[in-house]
Amino acid sequence: MATTTYRTIQAQQSGAVATITLSKPPLNILDLEMIEEVCAALEGIEAQSATRLIVFRAAGEKAFCAGVSIQDHTPDKIHQMIPRFHRIFRLLARTDKVTVAAVQGHCLGGGLELASMCDLIVAADNASFGQPEIKLGQLPPVGIILLPLQMGYRKGVELLLTGSSIGAAQAAAFGLVNRVVPPDQLDAALQELLAELTAMSGSALALTKQLLRRIAPVDFEKALELSERFFLDRVAASEDGKEGIFAFLEKRAPKWTHQL
Repeated sequence: MATTTYRTIQAQQSGAVATITLSKPPLNILDLEMIEEVCAALEGIEAQSATRLIVFRAAGEKAFCAGVSIQDHTPDKIHQMIPRFHRIFRLLARTDKVTVAAVQGHCLGGGLELASMCDLIVAADNASFGQPEIKLGQLPPVGIILLPLQMGYRKGVELLLTGSSIGAAQAAAFGLVNRVVPPDQLDAALQELLAELTAMSGSALALTKQLLRRIAPVDFEKALELSERFFLDRVAASEDGKEGIFAFLEKRAPKWTHQL
């Protein structure tokens, strides 16, 4: 097994499987450094023709990923952070390799966007999934594309509009998660799924990914371009968008300009 150790992640290659592990427990927050390192790892993996599967994992037990750093959402950083963060999704949207997320604990905000961008999700039964951005006067540009498609419109929109979280069993019932197991069986369940996939024809897996991309109900990259622009121009630039971020950082309740 070949391992590349970055400051915030690890990238491992074992046969046809490449694994990216988020390594900033307990919450594995995606800050600018981790975002850049995930992109670098994905670019390196994409260049390996023998790699057929990409796995996302996370260190620690508390969280797969609790989201993107709020400190990187301030007005002086948001225009730098969002395009870099979305590069992860553009890379994943273009790959013919099958992607799998193994989720434990909290999977929130940008963490849920990352997991839901993967083709398959295996989750521990202690996992929780949510997009709490609305509570900060924000919205998740990737989640707003994916969740209504993956969970059905009503439940996906409920998560987006309320910022509430659901458990792994409910996420599986609504189609967001493929398999749910006890936390101590997550590794075994992941390996079982990877064994099923690696037994398949590599070319058939890649061609299936290509066709799925062509017949998808939404052109993800076009939708992401629209969503990203809307977020930066309308949401992040709004008074309530800024207030939600600063209220969080100052540990106080937000004072909305447009209170319902």
